[in-house]
Amino acid sequence: MKAAEDQVVEEDTSFQDEEEVFFQDIDLLQKHGINVADIKKMKLVGICTVKGIQMTTRKALCNIKGLSEAKVEKIKEAAGKMLNVGFQTAFEYSTKRKQVFNITTGSQEFDKLLGGGIESMAITEAFGEFRTGKTQLSHTFCVTAQLPGEDGYSGGKVIFIDTENTFRPDRLRDIADRFNVDHGAVLDNVLYARAYTSEHQMELLDFVAAKFHEEGGVFKLLIIDSIMALFRVDFSGRGELAERQQKLAQMLSRLQKISEEYNVAVFITNQMTADPGAGMSFQADPKKPIGGHILAHASTTRISLRKGRAEMRIAKIFDSPDMPENEATFAISAGGVTDAKE
Repeated sequence: MKAAEDQVVEEDTSFQDEEEVFFQDIDLLQKHGINVADIKKMKLVGICTVKGIQMTTRKALCNIKGLSEAKVEKIKEAAGKMLNVGFQTAFEYSTKRKQVFNITTGSQEFDKLLGGGIESMAITEAFGEFRTGKTQLSHTFCVTAQLPGEDGYSGGKVIFIDTENTFRPDRLRDIADRFNVDHGAVLDNVLYARAYTSEHQMELLDFVAAKFHEEGGVFKLLIIDSIMALFRVDFSGRGELAERQQKLAQMLSRLQKISEEYNVAVFITNQMTADPGAGMSFQADPKKPIGGHILAHASTTRISLRKGRAEMRIAKIFDSPDMPENEATFAISAGGVTDAKE
């Protein structure tokens, strides 16, 4: 048991070295004549890497207090020199994709459905009605992300943003018991934040980016449970729908960039809504995930969850760039998400 405890806390140094070179620190711009004060201003808004500059528009950089258009041009030019901003061959890109890792769900059947678990550099969305296992899946990931896995995955820390007040540390203790790991070590490796408004949720992403940069390669997973709850409250009616979708698009774009910039997995949960017009078109299930097309396009992989008998749940690949549409059955136990017993 002691060995398993050590596994959670210890980082595999060789894997860490690989992560170290995954992103270039924004401080390197000093060599290209960008002053420290300007670099500090960018860090304050969560731009901590050279790639982060490439991912930010000139307009957004000009909105940072104290950065003029001339300065922004100079920064963009310096970042361009340090990065390969053009095309690369599919073979070169496939070599880069080797750094992608998978985090297990706790159920072999479910992992098989996802091709090994949820992957890094991508947003995985799980949606379903209440009591379909979304939050249980989130809690299970908090523990499984810390365990060493296949293909040299060393395990790492997790950030959990809670919008519905459903996070329970005691639940992590139960799941830690199942994997024979120390309670204290597991809880220490999860950073938790409660978001109260959609604006607060967005601001927390600046902190997330800063934390991922500060402890490069240590964090492996970002969980938001759930992504849409606060947007549903802060924006009501059709009159505010356009603004809501625009703000949501900005947040999802930020999440995708963070996942690619720092090589982390992003797992979000989503709620459902009844579609009153669905009855007219003879749809089998009149319920659909909220967030519209914006959320549908932003998520790399979408998983639909539904209830089965007793503790059984059924997961279905709803949308994925490389996984076929398929289903898997799993169960929710005291130790989190596990395989369904026949």
